Amino acid sequence: MNERVTVTIPEEIVRDIDRREHNRSRFILQAVQNELERRRKEELRRSLRAPHPEGERLAQAGADDWLASMPEGDIDLLDVEAGESVRWIPGHGWTKEV
Repeated sequence: MNERVTVTIPEEIVRDIDRREHNRSRFILQAVQNELERRRKEELRRSLRAPHPEGERLAQAGADDWLASMPEGDIDLLDVEAGESVRWIPGHGWTKEV
């Protein structure tokens, strides 16, 4: 479902859009999607540099302890064979184990 949104854009920007794209709405939608993805990635990078305290506790406990604490029936939410082995280094972040 789409929702109509009204935004105000400087006319020189609208002219630049019109020179490059005949469908303004599609162009603006793609630009917004690209910006949201860029921000999501930046938030992830920021989170990896300074993770949430709960993530640090999980790292200290280890996946086995975490899995043991899962409610019955949720154990299949984590496939320990699917990822890479990493460890938490305080002040540095997640580091791939070699």
